[in-house]
Amino acid sequence: MTREALMRHAAAGITEVQYPDELEMAGRRLKLDYRFSPGHPLDGLTLTAPLSLLNQLDPTRLSWLVPGMIREKVTWYVKSLPKVWRNRLMPATEIVTAFLESAPAGTMELSDALRGFLSTRLGEPLPADVWNEAEVPPHLQLNVRIVDAAGEELSSARDLARLRAQLGDAAQLTFSAADPEFEKSGIVRWDFGDLPETLTIARDGHRLTGYPALVEQTDGVALRLLDTPAAADAATRGAVVRLMRLQLKDALRRWEKDPPGFLPAALQLKPSIASDALLEDVLAAICDRAFIGDDALPRTERAFAEQIKRARTRLPAVAEGSLRLLASIAAEHHALSQKISGLPPALSRLGAELRAQRDALVYRGFFCATPWAQLAHIPRYLKALERRLAKYAENPSRDVKHSQAVAELWDRYRRRSDANRARQRHEPALESFRWQIEELRVSLFAQELKTPLPVSYKRLEKAWTDLSRA
Repeated sequence: MTREALMRHAAAGITEVQYPDELEMAGRRLKLDYRFSPGHPLDGLTLTAPLSLLNQLDPTRLSWLVPGMIREKVTWYVKSLPKVWRNRLMPATEIVTAFLESAPAGTMELSDALRGFLSTRLGEPLPADVWNEAEVPPHLQLNVRIVDAAGEELSSARDLARLRAQLGDAAQLTFSAADPEFEKSGIVRWDFGDLPETLTIARDGHRLTGYPALVEQTDGVALRLLDTPAAADAATRGAVVRLMRLQLKDALRRWEKDPPGFLPAALQLKPSIASDALLEDVLAAICDRAFIGDDALPRTERAFAEQIKRARTRLPAVAEGSLRLLASIAAEHHALSQKISGLPPALSRLGAELRAQRDALVYRGFFCATPWAQLAHIPRYLKALERRLAKYAENPSRDVKHSQAVAELWDRYRRRSDANRARQRHEPALESFRWQIEELRVSLFAQELKTPLPVSYKRLEKAWTDLSRA
């Protein structure tokens, strides 16, 4: 059944508002097609978008479909709940109506908004993975059809993240090509004027919003127009650091050639991280922290020059502190690794746990990837693992009990983190929860090492409840 057939249907309430023929997104009105063919690959709702807009499509808005279809989707979610919760949310039709009357479309993804609403009604948090999105009936998942400049289909899918993995890079290239006059390559100094946060361009009779960015290149940096603010900010930060490294290469030479204390640390970490990779990781972290840190990104030549002055002043202290921290991390990592390697086969479970927790803290690229505020705590977290091993024989059953409690929290974190990665979503509160888990390990297994703030399983349960309702 086409949209036109739906509109001719005699049922009350079928209106242009409920079943629009276009959806406004990224400054464009994008075509919607309807099909009622159960079992057909195109059953349900299809949105057609040009390749250049793929990365600007809003998954939050897309999850809400159109007004005429949203009730069925919400009803499916409610009826798909495990029985222990579903039986407390009756009748389902009244629950669905109450939700639709209270939740404005598009403020957060539909499943998250509904989960928060139902958690409030139940008086307890529903887990983040209470629904498996892959099980949502296909006709209740919006199908996205991506076309080229000639209108020919390149690909279509009901999973936006999969489409972006397949075509995201091509979409960025196509978007950048919208304004070739803006691009400039081979930049080695800030001599290109200001870097605005947004730029409006004309393409195929439409006005698009682009996000000017600096991107790293082999021989310097380049000026590009990216299609999302997050991508532009991330690229520009790295490129500004690259420009500063070129400007401050004399000041950096001491830290690049023979950084004090690096060699002993590299030898201790060599079984896990190659020395050259470790050095580049540490240098990159030093430069990022000393050159930008918590400062706003410079967007003018004058601001860049002022940032260079601050960077030159901060570099020695940041470098020295980073290398001291690296030495401490390497020493604790080495001591822990030696004790794990000496465990008898009877303690293989404990050894596997300790290795996994160690490797989640220290791995190739960890110095850059770990938030700066947390990096200083890595030695204490490693020492806590060593203390746990030393205390294990005193009370193995207590160790198992604590281990199971932490593992359950860690499993929740990993599932939600993996889901966020698939949906290309960053959730700062979840990352904070991750580091609270490390503090809980310290509290349970090595209380004498102390924690900066009070921590307990109960506090983390509350933090998870707050996360689930967010």
